[in-house]
Amino acid sequence: MSIQNRNKINLLFRDWPPGTVCTTSWLNDRGYSNQLLNRYKKSGWLESVGTGAWIRSGDQVNYEGAVYALQKQLGLSVHSGGKSALAYLGKSHYLELAPTNIILFGYEKETLPSWCKTYDWKVRLDYHQSTFLPPLSGLTEITVNSFSIHISSAARAMLECLYLASTAHELVECYEIMESMNSLRPALVNELLKECQSVKVKRLFLYMAAKAGHQWFEYLDIKDIDLGHGKRSLVKNGAYIPKYLITVPKEFEGNGSPAL
Repeated sequence: MSIQNRNKINLLFRDWPPGTVCTTSWLNDRGYSNQLLNRYKKSGWLESVGTGAWIRSGDQVNYEGAVYALQKQLGLSVHSGGKSALAYLGKSHYLELAPTNIILFGYEKETLPSWCKTYDWKVRLDYHQSTFLPPLSGLTEITVNSFSIHISSAARAMLECLYLASTAHELVECYEIMESMNSLRPALVNELLKECQSVKVKRLFLYMAAKAGHQWFEYLDIKDIDLGHGKRSLVKNGAYIPKYLITVPKEFEGNGSPAL
């Protein structure tokens, strides 16, 4: 390898955080041609993780390193959400200690590159494209080793959990999560609820927050939140909650007598 190429790889590694993926398009934009990248591969500097993506040779890269590339290099809103985000935020005492399934959310038409879907990250990526929330609202930044990525804040993650919930068991689990949400910021919650496009999610969130008795609930401007019209039956043979026009699992309301 020439001195010039060796200097270029040194410059590249200076700006490339260990533990992350680097995309071919990002490298091409910075003067690293495909031919040069293949030379680096033959010289043992780089390894391919699929078409269009690279890692440093011998580097241990987890899925967070892939999310780094999706966010920082490809400009996607793809992020850890739902229970996966809550685990990062320290609200995982009842969740898996070593999760094998990672929940990712992205906006409509944001598809995962093939290298991201096919590489073995040692976990399963459960990816959801949705428009029920704006792509960048309610995200927070976390540091993973030598780099940072955005994940859902606790408030957004709670909404994402409700969005995915489709069974009585999952709704009960969502309420258990809500019970731990005692420090949400009312201003952020209010903003997210106003932006949320899912009537089901908004009604469930408000019902569960009120039932949990959180102090921050009293500071929400519920009158400014569009809760839609008509009843929503979320489970069969459940308890009907007139205030929010929803039918929830009977476990929430004892013998089915609404408490709200």
